[in-house]
Amino acid sequence: MRWNGQAIDHDDGALPGLELPGLRTAGLLRTVRSPEFAGVTFHEVLAKSAMSKVPAVSQMPFKWTVNPYRGCSHACTYCVDPSTLVLMADGRQKPIRDVMVGDRIVGTEADGRYRRFVETEVQARWGTTKHAYRVTLEDGTELVASGDHRFLTERGWKYVAPLPKGDGQRPYLTTNNRLQGFGLGMVTDAYTAPPESADYRSGYLTGMIRGDGMLFDGTYPRKRGGTTRVTMFRLALADEEALTRSQSYLAASGVATDRRPFAPATEKRRAVDGIFTAKRANFAAIHEIIEWPDQPSRDWYIGFLAGIFDAEGGCDGQILRISNSDDRMLTTTMKAMGVLGIPHVREPANKIGVATIRVIGGLSSRRRFFALTNPAITRKLKIIGAAVKTSVSLRVVSIESLGGDSEMVDITTGTGDFIANGVISHNCFARPTHEYLDLDSGHDFDSQVVVKVNVDQVLRAELAKPSWTHEAVALGTNTDPYQRAEGRYKLMPGIISALADSGTPFSILTKGTLLRRDLPLLTRAAETVDVGLGVSLAFADSPAGKELQQAVEPGTPTPRARLDLIRAIRAAGLPCGVMVAPVLPWLTDSLAHLERLLDDLVDAGATGVTVLPLHLRPGAREWYLGWLERDHPHLVEGYGRVYARGAYAHKGYRDWLWERVRPLIAERGLGGAAMHRARAAGAHEGGQHVEGDYPRGAFSGVRADGTGAASLVADVGSETLF
Repeated sequence: MRWNGQAIDHDDGALPGLELPGLRTAGLLRTVRSPEFAGVTFHEVLAKSAMSKVPAVSQMPFKWTVNPYRGCSHACTYCVDPSTLVLMADGRQKPIRDVMVGDRIVGTEADGRYRRFVETEVQARWGTTKHAYRVTLEDGTELVASGDHRFLTERGWKYVAPLPKGDGQRPYLTTNNRLQGFGLGMVTDAYTAPPESADYRSGYLTGMIRGDGMLFDGTYPRKRGGTTRVTMFRLALADEEALTRSQSYLAASGVATDRRPFAPATEKRRAVDGIFTAKRANFAAIHEIIEWPDQPSRDWYIGFLAGIFDAEGGCDGQILRISNSDDRMLTTTMKAMGVLGIPHVREPANKIGVATIRVIGGLSSRRRFFALTNPAITRKLKIIGAAVKTSVSLRVVSIESLGGDSEMVDITTGTGDFIANGVISHNCFARPTHEYLDLDSGHDFDSQVVVKVNVDQVLRAELAKPSWTHEAVALGTNTDPYQRAEGRYKLMPGIISALADSGTPFSILTKGTLLRRDLPLLTRAAETVDVGLGVSLAFADSPAGKELQQAVEPGTPTPRARLDLIRAIRAAGLPCGVMVAPVLPWLTDSLAHLERLLDDLVDAGATGVTVLPLHLRPGAREWYLGWLERDHPHLVEGYGRVYARGAYAHKGYRDWLWERVRPLIAERGLGGAAMHRARAAGAHEGGQHVEGDYPRGAFSGVRADGTGAASLVADVGSETLF
């Protein structure tokens, strides 16, 4: 819904040449970037109006709202060191600094009892500057990340570091945790593709040509007498990557070859191309290249393993094998694996004399083999579809602060995670948002934040007009006024003072603990006008509640932190209502969860509650149902029934939920006259139910579409929870 009063109009202070889609440049004062908000662009504007009139069709119990921001910098940025290796969909690894939007990488999805590796796409990428921590694992893997970054452990997602003292609690890594994945087995710098040295090229060609090539040297009698000598080299492969590499390496050694088709494709076999040469000089040069060296170097052994794997190896069924009938090829393969520390066994030869070297140690050993040798054929490297099985010890050995800020990089993926240095890593979700500015429905919500820098001055002027009747004003109805950007711009103190000085009652809804900063100012304002404060909280402060909160609302304050915010508000002598939203069908609507949450709210001193079921608008619907299919696939069918008619839950579910929570609310003394008013107001499709006292109609907890600012929705400029 677009509110006409939010228009940004002409101002002579605009900087020429700066354009933001959908935003007239005449209102743009300047564009700002900051290291702490790397990846976020603040568009500072001079707005003509501060207050927005809420259309009557919205059926809200307030008529006016103030939103100093468009877009939201509220969500935390989870970030890792630029050198962190990301597993690409082709099986190779690339430093995250080189990963680009649109790249295909590996993520994970839940599949029954297992989590499996799947292919996903990079949807957004940005950099930031954060305090750095080093996490060291028992297998030697090291990870450098911010304290806000999360990794998957045997006990669910956990942050690298706890919140600062006094800011609440959240699950964080300890030395009792084990990360999930395959790890690196060494520091990141050592886990890089080998240089293509002369010895590596020679080793590769030895493994490839002795494994799959043909060298022919024969003498034939001529019809008219005498003999003729025929030499021939041929390497025929169905995999272009290995053929191209072999031809290139031969050329680097002065051997030119011709390339042409060798065998056409059939229903059961791919087309095969080959490289050829019949020149005696080339034949002799190839023989020299593939001679067994007396003292092979490490690079030669690495190249040999890559070549013999491309020629005779495979990884079908997630078991890496190299087969051959020549004993020297087999013993050299084993020697090379020993040099690189790749665990392996030699299996007995079959009936035709072919024996196999098998890599053991699970996915960790296989990934180590691929990283250290760099085979050419990518189809043999892929792990898509394999189950995530942690076969090495990824126990956290230490988490240490590096003593300062470092440049970090983060990405957004389709699965919500990626593989960082061999372990499953969470990412920051891009989300659909302010399309009303013609910005994209993903990253722009976090990366393009419009800041009305003069909002307090304009608000004072509007409140001073003789026509102003001092109706209640609601803040936090579209975007959270205490999002991260407020720490930089400090717009709320001026807004609060302007409202209080004019005698205008107001309410604020937030989930940001930054509100604590303004409690003294809010306390003074409450001496002259009615002030209502609301906090969004949908999850109980329990292990299950916190785990679910981190899955659905990554980057938001924990339930404990928001309960502490409620206590601080009440300790300041101010009322505090709570938006219990969104209630998630089958996940947070059980009696046990609702009772625990309401008990937490009573203990924290909440003065009222609003209970709203999940609301799925387009955009948020796709994200949430995608997450549900990954983590709770057994619930997808039920959600299809509850949300069959669109964004709102079925009326039958809304009524059932209200009948469930009403006695719980009454038992805890959270009821009041507002219940009856809300019952009537909630008759429209949103179906909201309100409890608690709010100042003169300033309902602190319902957004203009009737769904609640804490709902899992991405509406016009709305604050989302994911």
